[in-house]
Amino acid sequence: MKQTLSIDVFFDFICPWCLIGQRHLQRALELLRLEQPEVEVDLRWRGVQLLPDMARTGQPFEAFYRKRLGSEEAVRQRQAQVRAAAEAAGVNIDFSRISRMPNTADAHRLLQRAVALGEPERVEALLAELFAAYFQQGKDLGDPVTLLQIAQACGLSPAQVADCLRGDASPFIGADDYAGEGVPCFRFNRQQVVSGAQPAEVLLGCMREALGQAALA
Repeated sequence: MKQTLSIDVFFDFICPWCLIGQRHLQRALELLRLEQPEVEVDLRWRGVQLLPDMARTGQPFEAFYRKRLGSEEAVRQRQAQVRAAAEAAGVNIDFSRISRMPNTADAHRLLQRAVALGEPERVEALLAELFAAYFQQGKDLGDPVTLLQIAQACGLSPAQVADCLRGDASPFIGADDYAGEGVPCFRFNRQQVVSGAQPAEVLLGCMREALGQAALA
């Protein structure tokens, strides 16, 4: 009998742990497919704008984190920790290329539109391109022109996404059932919740447990 596993991922594009968590989730899903190929996965990326009051043009990246963490040394230590975790997950993060802490409202609206258009492969491609644009290429995800270029590279037309790219810092209204445990946050079958960039093995264990509970029910 075919089982369905729903996975909701609450995230923001400016959070490096969300990129790391995405890679861990990819690995966990690969392991699940090998172990239980009959399971159908319904994966939903649900945006959470961590900084809804961010200015339309964002803020200087270095100044933002220096104020947030208290000193340049604290920033260096945190970035080294994040880079090490990212490398272990098989992804590169280049903080030296990031100049702006952006307003991510339009980026979330863009991905939400891709979800509404109903092509999961395009959603995954757009998500990957947006993460890469910020953490590897240092692009400004608050710039509507940049976002349109990324959207077109993923096969979306200007007509499909133009109204998403407002460029006015209007807040993104995302999932109304986000409980605020921080991001990334993973929810399995709308019940079991785990927060943080958990290792693939932990996420796989949560998937097994959620499927087991569903089978018993």
